[in-house]
Amino acid sequence: MLRASLRKMSKSTIGASNMMYSTYPLSTTITLPNGKTYEQPTGLFINNEFVPSRQHKTFEVINPSTEEEICQVYEARKEDVDDAVNAAEAAFKGSWGQVDPAVRGKALYNLAELLEEHKETLAAIESLDNGKALQLAQGDVALVINYIRSCAGWADKLTGQYIDTGATHHTYTKREPIGVCGQIIPWNFPLLMWSWKVGPALAAGNTTVLKTAESTPLSALYASKLVKEAGIPPGVVNIVSGFGKITGDAIASHPKIKKVAFTGSTATGRLIMKTAADSNLKKVTLELGGKSANIVFNDADVKVAVKALVAGIFYNSGEVCSAGSRVFVQEGIYDEVLKEFKSAAETLKVGDPFDLLTFQGAQTSQMQLNKILGYVDSAHSEGATLVTGGERLGNKGYFVKPTIFADVKPNMKVYKEEIFGPFAVVTPFKTADEVIELANDSEYGLAAGVHTKSLDTATYVSNKLEAGSVWINTYNDFHQMVPFGGYKQSGIGREMGAQALDNYTQWKAVRIALQKPE
Repeated sequence: MLRASLRKMSKSTIGASNMMYSTYPLSTTITLPNGKTYEQPTGLFINNEFVPSRQHKTFEVINPSTEEEICQVYEARKEDVDDAVNAAEAAFKGSWGQVDPAVRGKALYNLAELLEEHKETLAAIESLDNGKALQLAQGDVALVINYIRSCAGWADKLTGQYIDTGATHHTYTKREPIGVCGQIIPWNFPLLMWSWKVGPALAAGNTTVLKTAESTPLSALYASKLVKEAGIPPGVVNIVSGFGKITGDAIASHPKIKKVAFTGSTATGRLIMKTAADSNLKKVTLELGGKSANIVFNDADVKVAVKALVAGIFYNSGEVCSAGSRVFVQEGIYDEVLKEFKSAAETLKVGDPFDLLTFQGAQTSQMQLNKILGYVDSAHSEGATLVTGGERLGNKGYFVKPTIFADVKPNMKVYKEEIFGPFAVVTPFKTADEVIELANDSEYGLAAGVHTKSLDTATYVSNKLEAGSVWINTYNDFHQMVPFGGYKQSGIGREMGAQALDNYTQWKAVRIALQKPE
């Protein structure tokens, strides 16, 4: 039924030069550290086919755990983005945006089923490509599956409303898709961010051109195979691998792209917003940086709180925009929490991501490792107290020990700037009002944590924190139905939940003047 419903959609074509012979294959067999093999697509995914880039340029993808090349993938340039946009535009006009929403929902449901069938391979690709622990990658993939299923359920529930404006008019509103959407995702959660972008865009009837992060393109390319198998028509989803200054800019500035979504640094988000405005004033959603506060009150259960502190900063090797990197501990339990936090950090297993006992894998790149170690030097020079870590682990792979600095002051660089690694700074506080002021004194406002047994304290503090998500006695605790996004310079718009669909729809008001019949 799904394929029959979509059969009448028009199919776009791409330039003939994109079909020319290339010296690098469009897929390659990769052997994973666990001994299993799989077939990895390496081409650009345009119009439901893997194709070489027009210039036949490739770039290498590095395994962060070994510093060795995994494979190469094709690099998209402006001409390739044009091809992808043309395919997406033809698919949108061909009726993907107007097809029965239940048909779109069925296609997304099929995709979720296929993702579940391939979940072991997808998790392994995430660990191989990103360096994250396999046990955490498995959690990422589980959320991906749940979220795509959730989007499938939303596809036929984007309703408008009748507005009673009196007997002289018939007035109603409806929600419509925006059109071709450009999407640019980061390297810390490659497949999860792919799902957060593609899922709501397709559910609402849009088509997409998505750029992967240059350091982690593999899982999105593999998932593209499943897009085609799920029955999603040619041109609806297009994946281009490439670099921000070339491929990303081509997406942000493209006149046929009506909306751009970006997840990454605040600095790059500003550039994306400016480029979008200077081109065709395309709609923009941004999920950006953070320097989130994780607050422990005197009455907290210390063991539960410390478990949440560990999840807040060492989860995903600390490469999390919402990481609870500023830890505030009330004076009455400051020494106790610091002792327990140090012990927990030193007992975390750091190393081979494919060891299921490993919690913290490698940082994703040499650049990120160097950045973290640079902040260690800064903390020492500014007088913070090293509690544990603060150095590279081993001499192969981008591993760093879980790091905690105590007695950190608000004027220190490590207190103010996003580090994006397993690096916590700990500061004491006296009262609730004091810690609220400290927590809010930041250009960011993505997330926060509050640890207390008092409902009064939890409510009072969470209501005053300037953050898009506040976790109480937990941290980095995501659910596909709960919106996620930031205040202040942490972004615009929300991912997941009903709110994500707002990013990919626009409202139309229809007002019909009625005449009294003769």
